[in-house]
Amino acid sequence: MKELTKAEEQVMQILWHLKQGFVNDILNEIPEPKPAYNTVSTIVRILEKKEFVSYKAYGKTHEYFPLISKKDYTKGFFGGLMKNYFSNSYTALASFLANDKNISIAEMEDIKVLMEEKIEKQKSGNNE
Repeated sequence: MKELTKAEEQVMQILWHLKQGFVNDILNEIPEPKPAYNTVSTIVRILEKKEFVSYKAYGKTHEYFPLISKKDYTKGFFGGLMKNYFSNSYTALASFLANDKNISIAEMEDIKVLMEEKIEKQKSGNNE
């Protein structure tokens, strides 16, 4: 999967939220300071070339929509993160999180509960 720049990802986040939209709709969702209309239009065209978005044409106006779901992008992005930063080791990721001073005890306990629930489901043969 192709990687997105920060600007491209920002536009994709907006399109995933809106489901579809014109350049002005996207621009309205971007916080201040807003980029120029032409900048957003260029980013959307780049996303189209990367096959992340497509459009419906209404004369000279285009309504854009995502071709890839946020879930699929997240899965691919996370896979790259795991490969590039944690050597595909979830143990290394867990160690990183456990040693991160910004993670609270409550968050660690929530993760522990989620993991224990998943372990029990897998042991019982229910892999949902």
